[in-house]
Amino acid sequence: MELGETLLLLLVVCISTFILLSSWSQIARRRQLPPGPAPLPILGNLLELKAHDMLRSFKKLRDQYGPVFTIHLGHRRVVVLYGYKAVKEALVDHAEEFSGRGHLATVDDFVQGFGIAFANGERWKQLRRFTLSTLRNFGMGKRSIEERIQEEAQFLVEEFRKTHGSAFDPTFILSRSVSNVICSTVFGQRFDYEDKDFLSLLTKINENFVLMSATWGQVRTMFSWIMKFVPGPHQRMFQNLNNIYDFVAERIKMNQASLDTESPRDFIDCFLIQMEKESKNPLSEFHLKTMIMTVLNLFIAGTETVSSTLRFGFLILMKYPEVQAKVAQEIDDVIGRSRVPKVEDRTQMPYTDAVIHEIQRFGDVIPMNLPHAVTRTMQFRGYTLPKGIDVLPLLTSVLRDPDCFSDPENFNPGHFLDEKGHFKKSDAFIPFSTGRRICAGEGLARMELFLYLTSILQHFALTSPVDPMDLDLTPPVSGFANIPPTYPLCAIPR
Repeated sequence: MELGETLLLLLVVCISTFILLSSWSQIARRRQLPPGPAPLPILGNLLELKAHDMLRSFKKLRDQYGPVFTIHLGHRRVVVLYGYKAVKEALVDHAEEFSGRGHLATVDDFVQGFGIAFANGERWKQLRRFTLSTLRNFGMGKRSIEERIQEEAQFLVEEFRKTHGSAFDPTFILSRSVSNVICSTVFGQRFDYEDKDFLSLLTKINENFVLMSATWGQVRTMFSWIMKFVPGPHQRMFQNLNNIYDFVAERIKMNQASLDTESPRDFIDCFLIQMEKESKNPLSEFHLKTMIMTVLNLFIAGTETVSSTLRFGFLILMKYPEVQAKVAQEIDDVIGRSRVPKVEDRTQMPYTDAVIHEIQRFGDVIPMNLPHAVTRTMQFRGYTLPKGIDVLPLLTSVLRDPDCFSDPENFNPGHFLDEKGHFKKSDAFIPFSTGRRICAGEGLARMELFLYLTSILQHFALTSPVDPMDLDLTPPVSGFANIPPTYPLCAIPR
């Protein structure tokens, strides 16, 4: 055999050995992970995961592999947790190990690990402590957060009153009002409902939630390494985020120019003051990039999730007028029709409280949750989860767990009421997630939902131009988010 042939044969043997060892290594790693469908090269589990119906795909895989299974989004491995027991065991019982933030391909290239929602490690801990403390103690200026919500809810009542009982689409009326609460808190001011720049931002936020949840967004999640270069609707997400980023950056410049360190007006002022305090600390995470991304996180999340929940809620109340009537009666009995609702009223209104909880459970606005990541290599239910692996604790699988809710696929306030009609808590009620990564805005959102719903039903009966039996509660788009259907609403003065 000539030297050239010998070298060629040796090269073939080396390559074959490398491929074989690599395959063995991958098989060995997969054996240590939870079970799941075998991935195809490059495509991963594309055949098992339907981009237009990811939630149903996950349910089928749960039926086949159990409540903890592994999937491959392209080349990326993800461990999925399905059902209350698995999610609780991970996020609560092993809270520290599951406290990392995983990859969300639709926004990763934009956020780059900055901001409270997507940061990790010490950066996340510093930002979360500061954000929670600032929101909790937001007695800045002369008004509390509750007073800001009450004020904005009354503006919404007036907008409803202007319709004079005629049918209208509540989508952007609700998002404008809800967004003004977080704007007042973060930017120190509310915006006029007709402000064109404000409306443009809200349209972009709404569009991004739709794009992330639609087929293009799900394909982007599975094949991020190539889809970032492929033209299509998913590319608009980054254009929209850049526009919102520019808006936030400009607002921060305005605050910097007029900052009074002795009298902070809003969240941005507080962050600027903290930046100055830690300016000589080389380990500080308080700098311009983290501030812009944290404010952007709060602005987007504080706008879309609550307004989507209210849109689901109003649609549900029109479909079930008997439920709406009982809530209205409880409002009359406890609050009356002359004074503004207060958060403390909630403890005396068990049925209304149960209805709001059930709207959140049934509406299931963020069904897939934000991805988590394992902070250290660990054993979980007999499997080895390597440090850094992405974990997807599906909120929808908890909110609709038949072991926790007697009639999970239907709207039923009785899920949160005992035999005597008293409010009944459920550990499986986790629309804000749970554990270390529970939503930082949970308290704000809970206040908003109660004050908005009671303020509207205090003054109006919500009716539909079509028969309630014909109202469809099915989200037209379901993926990262469940997008509420669009519908006409009539607000009839009571």
